[in-house]
Amino acid sequence: MDAIALAFGLVFNVPTMLAIIGAALFGLFVGAVPGLTATMATALLVPVTFFMPPIPAVGAIVTATAMAIFSGDVPGCLLRMPGTPASAAYTDEAYAMTKKGQAELALGAGLVFSAIGGLFGTAVLIAAAPTLADFALGFSSFEYFWLVLLGLTCAIVITAERPLKGLVALLIGLMVSAVGLDNPAGHPRFTFAVTDLMGGINMIPMMIGMFAVSEIIRFAVDTNPRGEIVDQPIHNVFKGMWTLTKRYPVQILRGSLLGTLVGALPGAGADIAAWMSYAISKKTSKEPEKFGTGHVEGIIESGAANNSALAGAFIPALVFGIPGDSITAIVIGVLYMKNMNPGPTLFTQNPENIYAVYLLFILANLIMIPLGWWCIKIAKNLLRVPRNVLMPIILLFCIVGSFAINNSGFDVGVMLVAGVAAYVLEENGFPVAPAILGVVLGTMLEQNFVTSMIKADGNLLAFFYRPVAATLGVLAIAAWFLPPLIRRLRRTAGA
Repeated sequence: MDAIALAFGLVFNVPTMLAIIGAALFGLFVGAVPGLTATMATALLVPVTFFMPPIPAVGAIVTATAMAIFSGDVPGCLLRMPGTPASAAYTDEAYAMTKKGQAELALGAGLVFSAIGGLFGTAVLIAAAPTLADFALGFSSFEYFWLVLLGLTCAIVITAERPLKGLVALLIGLMVSAVGLDNPAGHPRFTFAVTDLMGGINMIPMMIGMFAVSEIIRFAVDTNPRGEIVDQPIHNVFKGMWTLTKRYPVQILRGSLLGTLVGALPGAGADIAAWMSYAISKKTSKEPEKFGTGHVEGIIESGAANNSALAGAFIPALVFGIPGDSITAIVIGVLYMKNMNPGPTLFTQNPENIYAVYLLFILANLIMIPLGWWCIKIAKNLLRVPRNVLMPIILLFCIVGSFAINNSGFDVGVMLVAGVAAYVLEENGFPVAPAILGVVLGTMLEQNFVTSMIKADGNLLAFFYRPVAATLGVLAIAAWFLPPLIRRLRRTAGA
């Protein structure tokens, strides 16, 4: 109870509330501008969090992300241009509703059921994270090695339509994580006698580059004309929401549950959750023929999924230090900077901080409703901001933010190189998420492998001696070999 009281004090004070409200407005703006993603909003916030205490910093990121994921629905509905990848799954459905004169209903469903999904994911986070943390306290380097390896494997299997390209992206990330002296031997690797590389490649400038600069480059080379706003009055977006809740309770629950589970898988995130949820909604619907013509059912289920995935992604991030998506990869970097090192000890040594994170999630999803309604009301004006004015300003913030981390021009160079690299990768069909996870988890993978090998005196079978390690190892190996084996058996059966 003392920890809970301390958590309320950490959250409900003037500096924290100002940080949350400011981040909420920023997230709504970034999400509502096509091309500016929720991950980009998070990356741009990081330099600002340097000047904040831990709880306001985490609160700002959580709130901005939740708002950006929702507000991506607005340009998708009015312009047929999704603001974030999480909104892309049901953009055509929402735009079809707008053309039928149902923009209010589509935007209201996106707002209300995103908040419900977010609260559901938060409830699962509150219930599951402490239990997992207690379980994880018994983990040794063997278990952590297999857990990290399983997370990297899931990132390839889930996020890439072509697993080979996902594997290549992952290997690039692992190579970047090997740069510098931060390795078990303390030996310079891939530094090329450059002093700035001795400390490794800073993760934050690299992520700002990969998620913000790559989008700026994409805008600069885009020659497609911008969509037209459907001129339609928007008054009461909450009208009919209770009727929809009574009509589609199974879809709301299923979307929220699927989003939380997918979010907890390393490398998946809100966009994968939304696409999977929309597909399941269409497949199980009693009216599948209405999908694509402006049917609200898919929007309800996918909207619940994309925001519940945010809370789900924090479960492995807080308990194991393994990011559930690219956003929590950035959050982990912020937690380390604020001496809130993720892992099971965070729950035992600083319980008030964990309770404060729970409160931040609840608060972010509750204030989404009034602020989201306000965002929808002014959306038409917001969407008319010329992107050729907006993008140079964002690039300026990226440069200033990257420089401010270490007051180093080298970090600005890292940001620019990472932006070009991410753009080239994505244009050629290589997913960026596995590369990010490789950078974040590469050092942990190597250190746990070397530590385990020293303990086992070089005996590889020791990785299977402990029951939990053996289970995780079998799951990881099955994830590698079962899919190609199943494909081969199907080809044989078909022949």
